[in-house]
Amino acid sequence: MDVPEKLLQYRYHITIAIAVSLFFSLVLYAAPRIMNILEYFWPLFASTIVFVVAIIAFGGVSKFSTEGYGEKASEELMNYVAGVPRLTEEAQNF
Repeated sequence: MDVPEKLLQYRYHITIAIAVSLFFSLVLYAAPRIMNILEYFWPLFASTIVFVVAIIAFGGVSKFSTEGYGEKASEELMNYVAGVPRLTEEAQNF
């Protein structure tokens, strides 16, 4: 096969690749610069950081919230996947 025949065979692929690259280059040209975005939102970022630091400093992270329900739920899920029948109080009474 000659080169022009190969190009004609892949003409739609080449056209789509050129169109997509042109689209992305135009979007990148029109998009605002990252420093402009940071300059606009810096009060929001700063207040969020201060809020998270205050929560950690004054309240701490609760260790009790991850112990109870999460372990039980994960065990039940593993038993369900493994095919272990779940015993309930009703089944034990019969």
